[in-house]
Amino acid sequence: PGGPVSPVAMRAGAVRRLCSRPGPGYQQGQRPEPRTREYFYYLDHHGQLFLDDAKVKNFITCFKDAAFLSFFFQRLEPNRSGRYEGHFPFLSRCGRERNFLRCADRPVVFTHVLPGAAGNALLSYCGGGSGLAVPFRPEKLAVLPENGRLYHPAPPRAGGVGLVRSALASEWSSAFQFLQGPERPPTHFVWEGRRYRLDGELLALL
Repeated sequence: PGGPVSPVAMRAGAVRRLCSRPGPGYQQGQRPEPRTREYFYYLDHHGQLFLDDAKVKNFITCFKDAAFLSFFFQRLEPNRSGRYEGHFPFLSRCGRERNFLRCADRPVVFTHVLPGAAGNALLSYCGGGSGLAVPFRPEKLAVLPENGRLYHPAPPRAGGVGLVRSALASEWSSAFQFLQGPERPPTHFVWEGRRYRLDGELLALL
């Protein structure tokens, strides 16, 4: 195999296809080699994390501990382990424990806006509160015409692009402006009294 590929260069469509595939045969906590355990997870489009083989996936059964979620997602990276790469494209390591992840769309889902230093807002993702947050950059918001979903830059290790949860996107819907007409993607976004021109740069990664 060749050298590592920058996660930012991974196209979102390919990631979505990989993430949404059903997993191959496995057992939670399996030991493929001495002192090594493997676990398998699934992230839905609301940013909720589940054991991949959970029969019921809803708010009751998702992981909610912010410390665990922060630990898990801070260590998330493209899966180049040689195991389950085609079904679980991301991996979070904890010592000799391997935690494989597939997702409904992206491995980062922004769920809340948090106050940041000097009045600069943060976008929190995947249930981690302030432990999982990036600076909010309104001009970088991008709507993918193929699915109408909203995206924002995410940590490079996690692919560089994150999905904005639909509930949050709905809250912001009135802040978008469509100077090229309602049938075209939005051109501007108004945030805290300031009008931002959307630069569309994320679309090259989607």
